[in-house]
Amino acid sequence: MASRRWLILVLVLVVVSPLFGVIGAEIVGYHEPLDLAVERACEKLGIEPPDVSYWSGLLPDYTVPGLNDVVGYIISGLVGVAILLIPYAMVRRRK
Repeated sequence: MASRRWLILVLVLVVVSPLFGVIGAEIVGYHEPLDLAVERACEKLGIEPPDVSYWSGLLPDYTVPGLNDVVGYIISGLVGVAILLIPYAMVRRRK
């Protein structure tokens, strides 16, 4: 019973997360600190920023290509939760 409540809470948080990660970030103009640091360092050194297109991750920038940013953010959250919960459930069943 308690694990069901936790799962519902996690799912609600995943669905609400775009309010902060997408919509809120656009409102306040948030940018990733490491991206800004690299950009400013390259400007000071007078060099081009490095090309990192060789690796973009499973879901780059928490989006799904071809989908709305908010929907992609939710799907990314669900994938992240699944990556954590599936191994946990497997270990828990073995006991």
